Amino acid sequence: MDDVLNHPLIASRYFFPGGRAPASTVTVPVVGAELACAVHRVDPEGFTVVHFHGNGEVVADWQGVWDRVINALGWDLFLAEYRGYGGSTGEPRLGLMLEDVTAVIEAAGPPERIVVMGRSVGSFFALEAVRRFPSIAGLILESAIADPLERLLLRVSPDEVGASTDEWRKLGQRLDHRAKISGYSGPSLVLHTRFDGLVDVSHAERLARWAGGPSTLRIFESGNHNSILPENWDLYVAEVTEFLDRVRRTSS
Repeated sequence: MDDVLNHPLIASRYFFPGGRAPASTVTVPVVGAELACAVHRVDPEGFTVVHFHGNGEVVADWQGVWDRVINALGWDLFLAEYRGYGGSTGEPRLGLMLEDVTAVIEAAGPPERIVVMGRSVGSFFALEAVRRFPSIAGLILESAIADPLERLLLRVSPDEVGASTDEWRKLGQRLDHRAKISGYSGPSLVLHTRFDGLVDVSHAERLARWAGGPSTLRIFESGNHNSILPENWDLYVAEVTEFLDRVRRTSS
């Protein structure tokens, strides 16, 4: 049986690939594609943030910005790219993209010295990472999605992808963010803006409530889905800094 998550209709309606290649590239081979990721290191023996960006973004958008923040804290930054995005080959297929998480984490370093960060649709892959690698040191979710199946249903119906009721139910199990975050015992930081018009703030509240380990929820009063960082720069960076410092202290 074909994987419904790899149906091209889901890809065409949900993902927005393209964009420029990164200024520097670390190629991560996966099944049927090569991912054009990037790494910015300051301490090869230290800790690493693995960043999964949002939809309509590429790794290059974060170079020269987020790498400076993370590197200034003494952390390496590994920017994960998706199939068909930036300089990567292949086409976005959600089922395969979830499988690609293993190769990305293995390329980034030992899980116990990694914090994964997922922004918006990147939360799919950050949460998949802690499911596959429960020893990951920390999890940051920003503008994240609590119920992926709910989001998919906004743009595609089961009938359109030829999914039976049983197949759609199984998709819900594979995309169960509640199960993934509740099964992770490490610390998490959940960031969201109260006025997010694309992903309601209730998603953040649910994720923080479901967390299986110690969780911090920070809701900003300024910005929206795509301006949460620039409109809350100092507060946002302070929250990430405090979280990473705490992870490093407790993991060293």
